[in-house]
Order: sequence, then structure tokens, then C-alpha cells
Amino acid sequence: MKILIIGGTRFLGRFIVEEAMKQGHEVTLFNRGNHQELFPQAEWIIGDRNKDLSLLENGKWDVAIDTCGYTPKALTESTRVLADKVDHYTFVSSISVYRDWIPDSINEDYPVQSLTPEEIEKIGYGTQEEINKHYGALKAESELASESNMPNKVLHVRSGLLVGPYDYSDRFSYWINRIAEGGEVLAPGRKNRYIQYIDARDLALWILKMADEKVTGTFNVTGPTTPITMEEYLLTCKRITESNAELSWVEESFLVDQHVAPWVELPLWIPEDFPLTEGGTPWRGSGTISIEKAIQQRLSVRPLEETVHDVLKWEETRKEEEKKAGLHREKEHDLLAEWTSR
Repeated sequence: MKILIIGGTRFLGRFIVEEAMKQGHEVTLFNRGNHQELFPQAEWIIGDRNKDLSLLENGKWDVAIDTCGYTPKALTESTRVLADKVDHYTFVSSISVYRDWIPDSINEDYPVQSLTPEEIEKIGYGTQEEINKHYGALKAESELASESNMPNKVLHVRSGLLVGPYDYSDRFSYWINRIAEGGEVLAPGRKNRYIQYIDARDLALWILKMADEKVTGTFNVTGPTTPITMEEYLLTCKRITESNAELSWVEESFLVDQHVAPWVELPLWIPEDFPLTEGGTPWRGSGTISIEKAIQQRLSVRPLEETVHDVLKWEETRKEEEKKAGLHREKEHDLLAEWTSR
């Protein structure tokens, strides 16, 4: 295939490019030109999608894979320009599009968030603050925008939590690093609560397979394909890191009372019995998003052990820097002391 990849040098995009070239596809990258040293053998078109797409007007590809579309304006423009330049368009969306994660087994027909035309117009290409604030709704509206220009030619990939090497979000890796340190570790909520994630390398493989077969439609794509609990994940981290860590399971009510931030301070934890907003309903379905449709399209994921091992090795190469997620050790110590005293 001749593949145009919008983005392609960070995390998921990087793995898509690596795998595409490994499979012998002809790859063109369109981005702002960062990290050209990664793929010197690829064709590069240097430009900013939010400023000028005219550089794509003379090209022709079999498929386009969009790894960095965050606003409906961006998707409207890219699919408009590429509508007669490609036969298939993959848009990497998110399971954050859904209105909430209240029920179990949410499938692709569950209601999504939305914005008014006035809000979409005002946001435009969006600042980072606006994109973060309206992330799910913008992704949902971006799906609609791409479909309007390329009807029945778009694969909408509603990705779950992406993990693996080169993941700078520090969510999945927080637990690997914390378990590796050893000692008493604060573990949140019910130990048998399900969690979901997908290795970016597995998503890259699936996307390329779907693009090659010109599969279209909307798919929740996360993992694992066999349910896994938070306890199983943490014990796997302990085994892979050969740690002496001891897990202390702390009740949600205590964590909520202590104003511990779900997902941010304790990644992969969303309370099952307490709403995220006052007067709301708990999001009990956060770890059970249905991926049956993707499995029917041969989604395959690697063992958790392999992902944990590879993330650990990558983490060892990183410089010391402020982490974007996870409890600070002093706060964790104080919380554990308070929990024990009760």
C-alpha cells in the first residue's frame, strides 16, 4: 500500500510507521518535521495541518491514517483535501467520546458527547486547554466531520488507554515504577475491579490490517481480549520487576473523603460507588467497554507480561523528570498512615 500518515513520530504513530515499513508499505509522513531522524527512508512532507494542507493536493495514496486529529475543523479540512486522494481514511478517535461510562459493556451505539455548531466554530483548531477540556466531545464531532466528507470510507478507531514504550502520560507506567520501588503500595478500591488498556503496538498492527482490507465503520478498540483485574495487573508488575512490594487495598470511600483524584493521582482507578460529579451516577462501566466488534475483526493483543517488561525497559532509559500522573510518595505515605490508623 501507499500510506499517508498524518503525524507518525510519537507513540502510536511511531509504531504504525515502524510496522508499515516492516511490512513493505510505501510510507509518506505529513507533520511539522520533528524527529526526522527516526525514519530517514520515508517520504516526508513538512507542514502544519492547522495552517496549510495544500502540500497534500498533488499526492495520491491508497489510505490515510490520521493519528493526531483533535478537532472537527481539523478533520473537516483534512478529509476535504484528501477525499479524492485516498480510498480509505483511518481516524484515531477515543472511547472518551461516550456521554459517560455508567453501564457495563458499552458498545459503539451508546450515546456520545456533542457540541453546538457555535461551540465548534468558536473552538476552531483549538488551544491545548480547549482540546483537553472538550476532548471527548471534540473527538465525537471529528468523527462526524470526517464522515461527512468521506462517507463510508472512514474507519473510526475509538481507542482505549494506550500503553507501551514511548508513552509519556505516566499512567500505566506509574504502577510499574511504583511496584518496582517496593515497600507498601497504596492500591485503590476493589481488587477484582476490571481494567482496560491496549498496547500501542497491537493497535498499530490492527489499524494496518483494517486499512489494507478497507474496513470502515466505528470500533471500540481496547483490551485485553480476556478480562483482567487491577490485582492481576499489579501482581504481574510485581513479578516482572521482582519487587518486594506489599499491596494495601484502600477503600474508595476513604480515597474520596481524602480528595484523591481518580485517574490522575491513581491511574486506572475510577470509583465504582461514587460519582465523579456531585449528583451524578458512578461510572461502573469504565473497565468493561465492549470490544466484541473489534474482536470479530481479529483484534489480537500481546500478553500483559510482555507489555510490562517492555515498558519497564523503556522507563529505565528515561531521564529524571516530573511525572504527569501518580501519587507523590509523601502523600501516599500520609494516606497509608491515616488508613491504617482507622
